[in-house]
Amino acid sequence: MQLVNRVVEAGGEILEKPDDAEHAFRMISSLSGRRHHVHTGVVLVLPGEPDPSTGVPPLVRAFTSTTAVTFDTLSDEAIRAYVATGEPYGKAGSYGIQGAAGAFVTGIEGCFFNVVGFPLHRFCSELMSLIEEGRLKL
Repeated sequence: MQLVNRVVEAGGEILEKPDDAEHAFRMISSLSGRRHHVHTGVVLVLPGEPDPSTGVPPLVRAFTSTTAVTFDTLSDEAIRAYVATGEPYGKAGSYGIQGAAGAFVTGIEGCFFNVVGFPLHRFCSELMSLIEEGRLKL
């Protein structure tokens, strides 16, 4: 089992999912022309009996993946047009790189899939380590 959470951080501020169109506009405006970071936390848990004293299942691995993303400088008109598509809703930072907002991106440092929402390469690397350690069987 895995548990995953993704957040967008710009200038020390966490950008969660937007409440409404104005909130989405403010978030995208704050990313315009700037570099920001997408952080994803992943916890891997193997099936097994929980600790009898805490009820917590056996933790196998916990890790974070961080990717730096840079947006082009955007006009208010472009941001409002993007927000009007409805795409920002339900997305941390009001955008999904795999959608229309991908056109805003001028650079990325790190794992693309982390920005999408799941650090695939790191996840597979952790699984391979568990197999090599004999803690996970195929």
